Amino acid sequence: MCILKAVILCAGYGKRLEGYSKQYQKTMLPLHGKPVLEYILNGMIYAGLRDIIMVVGYKKEQIINYFNKGTKWGINIEYVEQNELNGTGGAIVLCESLIKNDHFYLTWGDIIVPYEIYKKVYLLYKNEKQDFILVTNYTEDTSQGAAVVCQDDYCLDIIEKPPYGTINSKLNNCGIFLLSTEIFHVLKKLEPSSRGEIELPQALSLGINKLNWKIRVLKMRNDQFRGDIGNLKIYEKLKENNNWIKKLIP
Repeated sequence: MCILKAVILCAGYGKRLEGYSKQYQKTMLPLHGKPVLEYILNGMIYAGLRDIIMVVGYKKEQIINYFNKGTKWGINIEYVEQNELNGTGGAIVLCESLIKNDHFYLTWGDIIVPYEIYKKVYLLYKNEKQDFILVTNYTEDTSQGAAVVCQDDYCLDIIEKPPYGTINSKLNNCGIFLLSTEIFHVLKKLEPSSRGEIELPQALSLGINKLNWKIRVLKMRNDQFRGDIGNLKIYEKLKENNNWIKKLIP
């Protein structure tokens, strides 16, 4: 059994889902009988993770009332509230006191991927003793996410929402990580971005360029499923049919 704690970020409002966000917390949007967050949780469980921290905020009661302490899934869930929605980095720092190990697992709460990806991240950590692992997915347009520049299996830099066509990389930050607790020191010193947020990609870039961090990259195949629920069109497409669900389980 994996002794790592896993952090799931699920505090945000979901600006791109305005028609649904007034009723639902983004991660609790229904998809074929389950909320989005439950698919992610099942992926964590498949990887062997049993101690989960959920960072909640907007409509937190929907998440807490549904998952409670995690007993139904045979796991332990703790909750941390992000009162000020000041970015992914701000959310991560709130979890510092709950993480006793030197490393922890992290995922965005609105990204669904095949369950084997979660397990591969853990196995890379276990077998290669990596301090930092970053999952990427292939995309034609990294301007909507964070472009990842690689050399072989390691990240050279990560650039949040680069202007279209300015970065020669088709690799996007997927939103799944294995992180050393060194990240907390960097995040707490980081200045807010132009969006007024403390952003994890910015901290990772600083770690690579200033602190000599080695960030191992796990590249998803071009044909592997990735569902970005924060995107209205993608959410509605996934809601229309359930063929994608069988792509989650090996």
